[in-house]
Amino acid sequence: MKLILSICCVAMGLNSIAQQKVITQATISTTTNVIAPDEEDASSVQQQGGAGFNFRNFGDGETKSTTYYKDAMVKTVIKTDMGRTTTIRNNDTKVTTTLMEIMGNKMGFYASDDEQKEMKIKMDSMMQARSAADTSQHKRTVSSSTASNVDIVYTEETKKIAGYNCKKALVITTRILGLKDTTLAWYSPEIKFENLGYTGGLSGFGAVVSNSNGLEKINGFVMRYEMKMRRNRQMIVEVTKIEIGKDLAAKEFEVPKDFDLKPMKEMQNMMGGRGVPGGGPGMQIIRN
Repeated sequence: MKLILSICCVAMGLNSIAQQKVITQATISTTTNVIAPDEEDASSVQQQGGAGFNFRNFGDGETKSTTYYKDAMVKTVIKTDMGRTTTIRNNDTKVTTTLMEIMGNKMGFYASDDEQKEMKIKMDSMMQARSAADTSQHKRTVSSSTASNVDIVYTEETKKIAGYNCKKALVITTRILGLKDTTLAWYSPEIKFENLGYTGGLSGFGAVVSNSNGLEKINGFVMRYEMKMRRNRQMIVEVTKIEIGKDLAAKEFEVPKDFDLKPMKEMQNMMGGRGVPGGGPGMQIIRN
């Protein structure tokens, strides 16, 4: 009897995998909404320059992005009031290139996965050193934000998003000192992208490696997710449309030649070790 049950379970699992459609190319539209706390005092936030733009609150509000996917290539385009950011990811070479168009300037940087990991280790080390010199709770939270373990709890709760039947999952990350954070996700078990687990959020702002948050481990494509950020903000990301039939040319993923392109390390040195525009510790997701 046990043998029969085991065979049935295996058969059901294989059938579920067989029904999942692996997509080789698609265009995905996504909306990201970063919500600030109601009680925040805007007058206490320092203004930069005098032009009225608040860099501290950069990213607040709604942002729309478009992701182009074809085989090993992934390109994400984000348009904001400041300009346009494009991230091109080559999953064969493991290199990510970020292009920024700001006030008529066109610049960009690139880095391999190994280089990103190395820089992230250095950043974490610097943040831990600063934390050791500061006894405030905020600094201790920042230094212990790295997730050491990810558990996914699947549920049978369903919801329709962008025409797809989605299921609810909870992504639970365990940080240093045993602190836990939970990200709520809605995913489609019907579709799967080989090199893309989710879109939106901060995925278009620089390093792919440092922005890993466990969502990529879900068995399906994430259509919506909600997570906490630093300074008591909440980020809600939702896919609004997926176009599968549209053919994408290879030139869609080429880096334009009119950009001033540099290695990410060189860009960091130019910024005095503070990271790069749109990436680095200032844009890193930190749980409270």
